[in-house]
Amino acid sequence: MMKKNIFSSLTAGRRRNKIINNPSAIREKETNICGNLKFTAAEAYKLLRTNLMFTLPAEKGCRVIGITSALPGEGKSITSINLAYVVAESGKKVLLIDADMRLPNIARQLDLKQNPGLSNILAGLCEPADATVASGVIDNLKVIAAGDIPPNPSELLGSDQMSNLLKKLSKDYDFIIIDLPPVNIVSDALTILNVVDGIIAVVRQDYGSRIALNKCMRQLSINKEKFLGFVMVDARESSKEYGKYSKYGYGTK
Repeated sequence: MMKKNIFSSLTAGRRRNKIINNPSAIREKETNICGNLKFTAAEAYKLLRTNLMFTLPAEKGCRVIGITSALPGEGKSITSINLAYVVAESGKKVLLIDADMRLPNIARQLDLKQNPGLSNILAGLCEPADATVASGVIDNLKVIAAGDIPPNPSELLGSDQMSNLLKKLSKDYDFIIIDLPPVNIVSDALTILNVVDGIIAVVRQDYGSRIALNKCMRQLSINKEKFLGFVMVDARESSKEYGKYSKYGYGTK
């Protein structure tokens, strides 16, 4: 009952949507990360951090949180980086993992080398210590890049090796933030639902369709207890409605 009360207060919104946070000032540009965050954006991420700490209390030990989205380009990687940064700012030891092994972005955003990384660890080609590097933005934030692009990322994420890796890494960190692929495009993010403490979906306003958002919700409802809610980015302060999206076209030429 207590968990339900915390969760409902966390997700309350104007339309009672499952919104963990509505950082209206967060405009997800590549330069708007970590120490370059504007004041209002930084405060929005800090509010998200506070909500997470109430939802997943310290008694749980290391908290493992997955960040995903319905579609590519919604801002999940930037959200992962900035959330990891503000959590580290609070004095917690944080590990940021790029698990989007099909289209990695974390190393590029932080100007880090890609290899070795998560795929190399899971394939048994290196040890976690060999792939864990300093973030370069704050001392207590470490990063594991995606590594070499593997032929079977979904199988690797759903493997016993991934589960064992997170258990091992959890001994050394207070938070592990995992950047995951979009759930509407590939099934990778769904394969590790059982080994994370919670998962958040990033939604960019006026980007995707309601159909895409509903599909994302259906996908994540496979394990309702793990789905913490949505974070809306690029939201205009004058916006009256969270649920309004323009048509989004995704296809192949």
